[in-house]
Amino acid sequence: MSHLRRIYRCLKNFFGPVFPIFATICLNMALLSIWRVGLSLWQFDRVSAIGTGAWPQLIFSGIRVDFASMGWLMLVPAVISALFLAENALGRAWNYVLRVILAGGTTFFFFMELATPSFIAEYGFRPNRLFFEYLVSPREIFTMLINGHLLELIVAVVFTIVAAFLFWKFTGRVSRGLVFPKRLWLRPIYATIAGLLLFAGARSTFDHRPLNPSTVAFAPDALVNSLAINSGYSVINAAMQMTDEENSAKIYGKMTLGEVVARVRRMRGLPDSDYDSDDEPTLSFHKATAELARPKNVVIILLESHGAQFVGALGGLPLSPNMDKLADESWFFERCFATGTRSVRGIEAVITGFTPTPARSVVKLGKSQHGFFTIADLLADRGYHTAFIYGGEKHFDNMASFFYGNNVEEIIDEKDYPNPIFTGSWGVCDEDLFAMANKKFSEWHSAKTPFFSLVFTSSNHDPYEYPDGRIEGYDKKKQTRNNAAKYADYALGKFFETAKKSEYWNDTVFLVVADHDSRTAGAALVPIKNFHIPAMILGGGIAAKRDPQLISQIDLPTTLLSLAGIDAEYPMLGFDLTWESPNRAMMIYDKNFALMRGNNVAILMPGKPAQGFEYNFETKELAPAEITEDAAKDALAMVMWGTYAYNLNLFRATEVSTSQVRRRDERERERERER
Repeated sequence: MSHLRRIYRCLKNFFGPVFPIFATICLNMALLSIWRVGLSLWQFDRVSAIGTGAWPQLIFSGIRVDFASMGWLMLVPAVISALFLAENALGRAWNYVLRVILAGGTTFFFFMELATPSFIAEYGFRPNRLFFEYLVSPREIFTMLINGHLLELIVAVVFTIVAAFLFWKFTGRVSRGLVFPKRLWLRPIYATIAGLLLFAGARSTFDHRPLNPSTVAFAPDALVNSLAINSGYSVINAAMQMTDEENSAKIYGKMTLGEVVARVRRMRGLPDSDYDSDDEPTLSFHKATAELARPKNVVIILLESHGAQFVGALGGLPLSPNMDKLADESWFFERCFATGTRSVRGIEAVITGFTPTPARSVVKLGKSQHGFFTIADLLADRGYHTAFIYGGEKHFDNMASFFYGNNVEEIIDEKDYPNPIFTGSWGVCDEDLFAMANKKFSEWHSAKTPFFSLVFTSSNHDPYEYPDGRIEGYDKKKQTRNNAAKYADYALGKFFETAKKSEYWNDTVFLVVADHDSRTAGAALVPIKNFHIPAMILGGGIAAKRDPQLISQIDLPTTLLSLAGIDAEYPMLGFDLTWESPNRAMMIYDKNFALMRGNNVAILMPGKPAQGFEYNFETKELAPAEITEDAAKDALAMVMWGTYAYNLNLFRATEVSTSQVRRRDERERERERER
């Protein structure tokens, strides 16, 4: 013990006024390393599957990131301490501020590690921007935590408070009895040395870009790569990237707008003569397949978190008997893939047909809050009443702002349900939602008003609350993911029983599709099997068939318009599945982007070369494969298109010019002659 005291005194004498910084860095490095080892042992199989070299690489990469984190946190405090920490009024004042910074910073890193296991269990990697995106809506989040995770919440709060107290005591201890330079000219030297060392540690490289998550990414598993960083660093890095979302796709490489446009047009498959505007490079006219005396009403039912794993007709658990039945009565897509892992990404895909980017969904971005293309805007211009029907709070995830700004005339949310059957953390239950939808559809139809509506469910969301007496639970415990999925299917089936008997049924085309899967995670850079979602189109006059072709969510709005008998000019890149076969899908998983064509998959990672894989639809596994330069460039073009389109206002609601109408009519006459 006496040896340790002597070492402690020697270190305190050596580091002088920056000793509190040094001691706190050591404490944080130890805590973060211990926590990382614990998380890695928890995910032992995933780490070991990479190979024996994964363990040392994971640990040493983690130490590198941890020291970089401490460098950025401690750089300024270390310089100020070296210059001004002393036994005088100014020094004592700074000492108090320094203790607040040290204890507060350590508590933050501790809390983020404490929150990590639950986040990994839900999303498959460490906390990222999703962590603080949810904090923008505290009412929903804290209600969810209280109703479904009360014990975890209490433990986290108690542990964090206790830890904050202990860290405060620690900073007090290491700040007492400091040795200060007797010569003032030594202080700038202390400050310079401390500043340079911490700055070098923070950058952790001599490259033009400082250390970032891609620097330490070494595994073909997104979770293992995320274990190499700490959660505090992950969240702060994500927050900083959000300030530069307009350039988000540049993390994958560079490509000019001209080449991007050329490649996405080629992948879309239409001749260049079909494109109508240089200002909107993907704007083209699309003739509806359905030739109707009167266009149909259009309804999109977006199912919260209802992935293929919950649908028996797609090889999942037997939790969706009503959907299985509807699969035999509808145009049922067996290989539809979501574009992302968040509800707003699903909304983006089915309402705007916009391709996914590493930035947030356009539902949340500033430039898309007005004048951005949506099928709601297109249909509103044609006399449709446009509505968003939701059981929760309309402002969640910025939905109200986006919809109101882009020609959705009416939004119905939880305050509009006078006597709901059941209200949970996320609003009224799906039965209430569908009852409201049926009521509104009947009213609009009776008034002879064509309508478009997005109906967004919410019961299948953590903490999985739903009314009693509706279903026989799949799990013994009531509030589980499986039981909530089964209830959501029950409510959907009940709605369609009513809708089929309604007067609006024959005049309406319905799209039923999930926004994303639940718990999208797996030992792959992009866990493609967890992007597999149910999708079906039904309504009066829709022929029933099982469709095995590979499609993306962005192909659904274009197809829906065609089936509704709506000739339209729009910038969407989705295929009209009534006569085209895309055989491709695209998806974004954290910052990894995948373009799948057939079973060939190109995956882009920030700061890394594109990687090739083959996806086995039977085993649902990815295997490494060769990738051509052309395939890599196509993937880059597809992900960069969204960034260019957003930044340069290339995806806007546009009035059709006279010249465009003339060109459109000429093309249609030419196609008629060819037929």
